[in-house]
Amino acid sequence: MHHLAIFVSGNGSNCENIIRHFADNSSVEISLVVSNRADVYALVRAKNLGVDTAVVDRRQLNDPQVMLPLLQSHSVDFVVLAGFLLVVPDYLIAAYPRRMLNLHPALLPKFGGKGMWGHHVHEAVKAAGETETGMTVHWVTGEVDGGGIIAQYRTPILPTDTPDDIAAKEHVLEMKYFPLVIEKVLEKL
Repeated sequence: MHHLAIFVSGNGSNCENIIRHFADNSSVEISLVVSNRADVYALVRAKNLGVDTAVVDRRQLNDPQVMLPLLQSHSVDFVVLAGFLLVVPDYLIAAYPRRMLNLHPALLPKFGGKGMWGHHVHEAVKAAGETETGMTVHWVTGEVDGGGIIAQYRTPILPTDTPDDIAAKEHVLEMKYFPLVIEKVLEKL
């Protein structure tokens, strides 16, 4: 059985979607939801679905003596970043080699890197005059948004689309495909 931790910083729609996707899967358990913010709705979603939660600040995230025991106490063997806005420290990446993946709301390598998250990405896509956008699931490495691409899904952009329209189109892809990509990756482990 795989025990997953989901790291989040916001609303948690992807987090809830992943939890619900694996609810009846006997080989995958969502063991823990970790957030760097105590006030996010993602934690409410997780608690409502019976998943343990933890809040860690930047200092705690960067402390192996805090994070590794926390993850080990929940038997975590795989980590999913679903809208987690802090840079994951090297020691944690090393503890989960090719067992930590991230969702990025654009078609990497375009519109990636430090500072490129959420509305910043969608505004940049619009400003660049792109005719399509999408989502990328990739391995987490020491380079922000630089890990190997696992899967990408695309959607067209109309010239009249606003950054909010672009975000909405991309979010549809996340809801449909992100849990399926996670499932396929876990099946290969």
